[in-house]
Amino acid sequence: MSFFCHHFGVNSVQAAGIIIEYNPLHGGHLRLLTELRRRLGADTAVIGVMSGDFVQRGDFAILRRQARAKAAVESGVDLVLELPLPWAVASAERFADGGIQVLSGTGLVTDLVFGSECGDCGILMQAAQTLLCPELDLRIRAELFQKDSYAAARQRALASLIGPEPAAVLAAPNNILGVEYCKALLRQNSPIRPVTVLRIGAGYHETEHNGILPSATLIRKLLREGNRQQALDLMAPAMAAAYAEEEAAGRAPVFMETCERAVLARLRSMTPADFSALDQGREGLGNRLYEASREAASLQAILEKAKTRRYAYTRLRRMVLWAYLGLTASELPAAVPYLRVLACNAVGRSLLVRMRKTASIPLLTKPADVRLLGAEARRLFTMEAHAADLYALAYPDLSAASGGQLWREHPVIR
Repeated sequence: MSFFCHHFGVNSVQAAGIIIEYNPLHGGHLRLLTELRRRLGADTAVIGVMSGDFVQRGDFAILRRQARAKAAVESGVDLVLELPLPWAVASAERFADGGIQVLSGTGLVTDLVFGSECGDCGILMQAAQTLLCPELDLRIRAELFQKDSYAAARQRALASLIGPEPAAVLAAPNNILGVEYCKALLRQNSPIRPVTVLRIGAGYHETEHNGILPSATLIRKLLREGNRQQALDLMAPAMAAAYAEEEAAGRAPVFMETCERAVLARLRSMTPADFSALDQGREGLGNRLYEASREAASLQAILEKAKTRRYAYTRLRRMVLWAYLGLTASELPAAVPYLRVLACNAVGRSLLVRMRKTASIPLLTKPADVRLLGAEARRLFTMEAHAADLYALAYPDLSAASGGQLWREHPVIR
């Protein structure tokens, strides 16, 4: 199928989609929403697909899903749908695939808008199309003999087909996600058009404030270090307000380290076969993680012992998180089985009315309604509820961590 980069407003736009974590929501995210409506029209509706309580880098979200979704609709997103857990805490490829499934499933989204370091949708699509070529796998395997990281091998393999300059997009994190979004659109034969906005300000991993738009990494670092007011000043106003509300209720900030002993206990109770299942027995990372969990007595030490040069640190973090949550690849759904509404405003409510006719995936607005869906949907929601209970154990005030909350949560209506 053919794709083009959409840069200017058109009357046919029904809704634009964004795939988000908002961990936390800051000025860079607000800029993307502003730029989205500048390009596609001021009245463009925005549907966000947001991770729940856990995020793609293998970590706990700094605030629970409802608080982040509330801040999103108060900041310009009209409707927030949940990216289900098995896609939210997966590789960039699977993360992107789940996001596109949700957006496509609405039957309303015409444009996918995302930030990138290159700002060039044509280059990202060229890289995506090439990465889907069967020949590329053979080239990657050949490059892996150089014994460096998989990411470096993939970039060299791509460069051998399209040249080093366009292949260099794989060196930046938002470009990588953009390429994965384009791949998912191609694989799913989706008519949704990719639109990229040039990312400005601090880099994704930057932990210093240089006077321009900060990174979420920096804000989380400030919170970890106890620099609360500095962190709040760098958040979007609605997110800062949501954070203050959650903090007052004993539910923020949330860090994985708060649950460290619970995670360590889970790792120590697992067998080699359990660890092998996490990595599906492919590359021996499960064995490395098993051995490290027996020798080390902190999460950081376990990750350092298990780390290999070939695979990213975040992959190990995701494996540890999967272990804590009890996730295994063999039990995960093949496709997103429902669209769960987290939050909406008046425009979002009108979108939901339209989705009753256009959606190709069941729409879930009340937890109890999941019982009317198939076995796979019920199994996924039960998994989400169990994970939410484990997330709550990282609240600063455990008296706020009562179980079963997900079964009682309803969308935030603004």
